[in-house]
Amino acid sequence: MKEIISDITPLDFQWKTYDPFLFCAHHYDKYPEGNEIQGPNASLKNRSLGRDFTLKDGWRMYHGQQIPGFPVHPHRGFETITIVLEGFVDHSDSMKAGGRYGEGDVQWMTAGKGMQHSEMFPCIYKNKSNTLHLFQVWLNLPKRNKFVEPDYKMLWSEDIPVYEETDETGNSICIKIIAGAYNGIKSLSPPTNSWANDPNNNVNILIIKLSPGAKWSLDETNINTIRTLYYYKGNGLNICDKDISVNNSFKIKQDKNIIIENKDEESFLLFLQGNPINEPIAQHGPFVMNTQEEITQAFKDYQETEFGGWPWNSPEPVHSEKDIRFAQFSDGRIEKRN
Repeated sequence: MKEIISDITPLDFQWKTYDPFLFCAHHYDKYPEGNEIQGPNASLKNRSLGRDFTLKDGWRMYHGQQIPGFPVHPHRGFETITIVLEGFVDHSDSMKAGGRYGEGDVQWMTAGKGMQHSEMFPCIYKNKSNTLHLFQVWLNLPKRNKFVEPDYKMLWSEDIPVYEETDETGNSICIKIIAGAYNGIKSLSPPTNSWANDPNNNVNILIIKLSPGAKWSLDETNINTIRTLYYYKGNGLNICDKDISVNNSFKIKQDKNIIIENKDEESFLLFLQGNPINEPIAQHGPFVMNTQEEITQAFKDYQETEFGGWPWNSPEPVHSEKDIRFAQFSDGRIEKRN
């Protein structure tokens, strides 16, 4: 008999995922005050600039030289879903789209046939620290959609549906519905060509907050669906008489109702669920295709076309400090939020 929970795995910077997901990164950096160019107002000496993934003084520069983050790089064949819990991200891409989002916002980007983008983490506050806390989830595309036109959507925090309930003893459960549906409440629509756009694919992405002592019931789902919980903050859970410590992920049996009991502190979990695409995966760095020949072609196409080039004046651009939350799309549309 299959276990109710399985594949318990300690969490680190990069999290194990399952088809249709490819990858999940967990970024948590306590950046200091910002300087005049929105970088950290601190010495960068003795950091491996360009590849700084070591947590030093509570933060990392990643591939950034002056601004933390990921300067211009290409993608093809999949999607990125960037869920920002704290702090801000500056997006810029080869389609001349850009924006700044954070504090609960989500960006959903379909790379499709190929694009370049940068994701920088500006230190916008000069008089206080600039904590950044985010997840980036990679969601695969089926073969038929790997060459669609690139696209992205902003899911602004105040628009993302939230489901709230109390258990039988009055403890609260709060669920932010980023993709799919929960208890009859539907998420905002993902991009048109996403695997998540078809409800038959049963994709759910949820952020779950459990108050101390709360009991959350997770209903059974389709036998083909794979679902995983990532327990990233709290002081312990109990599931079917099994204790789960914080900073672990685990798969949940899909055809059973599961009761998850929280212990004596607030707990926070990321939930990923979906029916697998069940196609071959060939991956090399930023390209995810079905065959190695397609990977080779992706590199060739990028070398020849640069996927439209790079219209920004820096490989690690940041936006004006005047606009805190905004998105400018390739068709000229601009969305602004307070």
